[in-house]
Amino acid sequence: MTKTVFIDGGAGTTGLEIADRLAGRPDLSILTLPDDRRKDAEARREAINDADFVILCLPDDAAREAVSLIANDRTRVVDASTAHRTAAGWVYGFAELEPEQLDKIASARFVSNPGCYPTGFLALVRPLVRAGIIPADFPVTVNAASGYSGGGKAMIAEYETATERAFRPYGLTLAHKHAPEMQRHSGLTHAPIFAPAVVDTYRGMVVEVPLPLYALPGAPSLDRVTQALAEAYADSRIVRFSADAVAAVNIEENAGTDRMTLRVCGNAATGQARLIATLDNLGKGAGGAAVQNLNIMAGLDPTAGLVL
Repeated sequence: MTKTVFIDGGAGTTGLEIADRLAGRPDLSILTLPDDRRKDAEARREAINDADFVILCLPDDAAREAVSLIANDRTRVVDASTAHRTAAGWVYGFAELEPEQLDKIASARFVSNPGCYPTGFLALVRPLVRAGIIPADFPVTVNAASGYSGGGKAMIAEYETATERAFRPYGLTLAHKHAPEMQRHSGLTHAPIFAPAVVDTYRGMVVEVPLPLYALPGAPSLDRVTQALAEAYADSRIVRFSADAVAAVNIEENAGTDRMTLRVCGNAATGQARLIATLDNLGKGAGGAAVQNLNIMAGLDPTAGLVL
């Protein structure tokens, strides 16, 4: 049976990415509103309650309001905003995060889409915390850079007319809204020191976690860290672990796709490692993840409509 989907906020950057991935699929029917009614509360209420699935591509407060408009016990939600990523009653929509996560998503009514930076961070760190390689109370740092499309239409317009655009560190007060999500879902006792930046490319993302292996319990080797991550994603069609030796990593490596690549680099002699994830901030970091979650909730192939 064809499932109906309404994208609330479908004219935004993430909404358009999702619509592209759903276009032409015979297993889904997309409900749309005329342009002049996209922000009409009554029109949105009707569409939300008519749909089998709603994907929210809205600011946090608007996403919470949209959920409050649901007046039935049938409509299921994927929220791409930050609003519900640590909220009670919501399942975290990162299917590869835990062995049982896909099954939780499949049976959930309310699923929160992960943030783009947390997706890379958690993919690298969560298996190592789960394995006891990184203690829960260890001070963790994450450095990351994203294409400017991650800031939505306003940043895209501003960046494309700016003269100084090569590299912009931000989140300098260490109060980025992704930090609580990173802490909660990694199992860390403390939020990581998160150092994000925007760079002069439209899409793509690199997330890096430096690790002093000599300071971890038992001084684990590079090989042990490599094995833990390789095993965690051995069966995934979306998250892939690369053991290939590289001299550099390109931020656009996975741009235009919905996959993510993980690496462990470092120096065995000094006991230092660099854990690196590359993904598309609009793909596995946003729209691709939302479509993956929709597929899982609808009982479809999780990779349907994705670019891998």
